[in-house]
Amino acid sequence: MSNRTPPPSTDVKPAPKADIVNTHTLSVMVSNKPGVLGRICAVFSRRGYNIDSLVVSQGRDARFSRMTIGISGDPQGLEQIILQVNKLIDVLHCTEHKDRDAVVREMILIKISVGPTDRTEALQIIEHYAGKTVDMHEDSIIAMIAGNTDKIDAALRMLSKFEIVETVRTGKVVMARGNTET
Repeated sequence: MSNRTPPPSTDVKPAPKADIVNTHTLSVMVSNKPGVLGRICAVFSRRGYNIDSLVVSQGRDARFSRMTIGISGDPQGLEQIILQVNKLIDVLHCTEHKDRDAVVREMILIKISVGPTDRTEALQIIEHYAGKTVDMHEDSIIAMIAGNTDKIDAALRMLSKFEIVETVRTGKVVMARGNTET
């Protein structure tokens, strides 16, 4: 009989989703140059923030890009991070956006395996979440659903009753409400 302990479990459980109080959406306007993203990510890493989503796209003026960064971490350090990002070379401005002052959306493409008997139910769920069917085969559907994070999560839960083959989810995009510039 051996006194050896069994090896640790290889089951890795996903980290729990950050509490809503600790989730933030930042908009960063930057010069469209190599290395800018790396410098910004280093600021978050040094402060112990995790980047949950990241969308970067060229602005109307090709010299600039807009980054929308979804982060989670200690809310007490957020103001300091925003100040540090604003001081970086090639950063024009960094702003936090809350739901009350901005429109925040994301999108998911979800491929489900569904035969003829379950197709109607799947299509009803997709329609309920204002989704669109973007591809349909005899045994699968690809749906596109856009909205806030809670809506996307709810649609994903409802569609999980079918075999989910694959999902691709964008990060958040944000635009300030009213005449305020993002």
